[in-house]
Amino acid sequence: MKVALFGAGRIGKVHAASIRMDPRSDLVAVTDVMTDAAEVLAREYGIAARSADEILADDSIDAILIASSTNTHSDLIEAGVKAGKAIFCEKPIDLSLDRALSVREIAANHDKPMMMGFNRRFDPNFAALKKALDAGDVGKGELLSVTSYDPAPPPVSYIKVSGGLYRDMMIHDFDMCAFLFGMPKSVMAHGSCLVDPEIGEAGDVDTAVVVLTYADGRIATIRNSRRAPYGYDQRVEVLGAKGTIEAQNEIENTVVATTEAGRVAAKPVYFFLERYMRAYAIEWSAFVDACVDGADVPATIQDGVNALALAEAANRSLAEGRPVDVTADMTGA
Repeated sequence: MKVALFGAGRIGKVHAASIRMDPRSDLVAVTDVMTDAAEVLAREYGIAARSADEILADDSIDAILIASSTNTHSDLIEAGVKAGKAIFCEKPIDLSLDRALSVREIAANHDKPMMMGFNRRFDPNFAALKKALDAGDVGKGELLSVTSYDPAPPPVSYIKVSGGLYRDMMIHDFDMCAFLFGMPKSVMAHGSCLVDPEIGEAGDVDTAVVVLTYADGRIATIRNSRRAPYGYDQRVEVLGAKGTIEAQNEIENTVVATTEAGRVAAKPVYFFLERYMRAYAIEWSAFVDACVDGADVPATIQDGVNALALAEAANRSLAEGRPVDVTADMTGA
């Protein structure tokens, strides 16, 4: 399967490595508005740096992987549909929920696989938790807690174009809650700026808690912070009728020193590249399974709409200081 990559930045490089790791997919071209970045990656992989139009018009290219800036995602999905390509797109579909819903309609009758990049579904730890929960190991899940702390905030220049913490950072956690518990009835968001005043001046928050309430009474909480100086804190816990199940952090090593002063263990790995590289590779192989073997797409464009709808509800909730219902108009479902 011949693949072209849109985006030669940090996440594009991660995906380029994943494409090459699967023997069924062949990275043949890359494009980026930063032509120098595209050319550097092209030389590294021995492929062509081409324009977006050239890639879309090339019938020999079977699939496109969209890892470019967020403001290009929806247009590239639409262009990929028109060009008849299989499409893998990083989250989110768009910063606008209305635009995401329109793209979903455009892609509805696409006869090629279309998959969203929610890599945490494919993390072996979270996947094992999902399997155990579905198997009833702890009974019916009642309380879900998702923790996601970054080691340090991104530049304010990034914050200004990111769409805000709920759309940019917490969207992964919204998807994880939907993956484990389904879609909630309502969203209540709390947020503050405690890490960097410039983030607040840019109109965003850097510290947030969201409570998702389900129609049957189940509750999920998400905690986000842009600052955890000890490393990348990524945990999930479910309390069920028969016990708890949790996925803990991956740490730098498993050595534990025990002395009369106490026990000392390693910190969590520092950031997402260390934490989720396996997940990115597994995620890509799942997309190839859909393209080559006809397997179901495990993270659909509807999943992308759902996560963005929850982010939209969180933003409304924060602005209005009240719970916001998640309606069919928001998800299109």
